Amino acid sequence: METNQQHLFADPEYQIVQASGGKRFANYLIDLLVFYILVFMAGIVIGMVSPGTIDSIDDENAGFNFVENVVFISIFVLYTFGIEAIFKGKTFGKLMTGTRAVNEDGSNITAKTALLRGLSRVVPFEAFSALGNPSYPWHDKWTRTYVIDESKSNRPEEV
Repeated sequence: METNQQHLFADPEYQIVQASGGKRFANYLIDLLVFYILVFMAGIVIGMVSPGTIDSIDDENAGFNFVENVVFISIFVLYTFGIEAIFKGKTFGKLMTGTRAVNEDGSNITAKTALLRGLSRVVPFEAFSALGNPSYPWHDKWTRTYVIDESKSNRPEEV
């Protein structure tokens, strides 16, 4: 067993191996890139459909910046929630790295758990909680989930 991975279950029927910190970081970068691309594309569409909306944005207004941040964070929570709920624990990053978020018992996460994981990510300094080996950030601890390496894990078919 590699030192950067933790075997979560030693049951002879199935074995779940936590994803490495490197894969977790790759997931984060890929998901952030996809999110920014989607927001950029949405901005282009809004600009084409309603050019006045873009012109009315006032970057110098402190109230606008606060609202902008709240809207941006809300969209990010909805994005991560929606993707993980639809793909049963996977995001675009997890699809590319062969990882998946699962409950502690190895079962697929529910939509409620995906929403709680998304909300947990907006806690200040939450990203720093992912540092360490194995990586076990707050959004995993608080929702009792793990991100597993699917190529090294063997889960029962019914989960």
